[in-house]
Amino acid sequence: MSRKPKAEEADRDNPEWTTADFEGAKPLAALPESLREKLRGRGPQKSPTKERVTIRLSREVVEEFRATGVGWQTRMDLALKEWLKGRRAAAATAYTAEERSGPSARKR
Repeated sequence: MSRKPKAEEADRDNPEWTTADFEGAKPLAALPESLREKLRGRGPQKSPTKERVTIRLSREVVEEFRATGVGWQTRMDLALKEWLKGRRAAAATAYTAEERSGPSARKR
């Protein structure tokens, strides 16, 4: 899917630049520092918190998450984190029950 809009769908308030527009443009260094910081954007992460992976999921799962709109990948990430949290809690509960029953119960 191409991200470039068709000419007839272009934003009329933001037309394509002409040669004159480019000639009148100022370099980033000529702008005030406060504006330069805003235009630079966020920049690369100092230490990435997410990892890019390829995974195959059922069509049903992907369609349901996509249907929730923008940010569906983040919601999927949160759903997986919740699942992990529940799994960790269950594992901790099982471990605690095993400790209470003592070593003799493990040998049975």
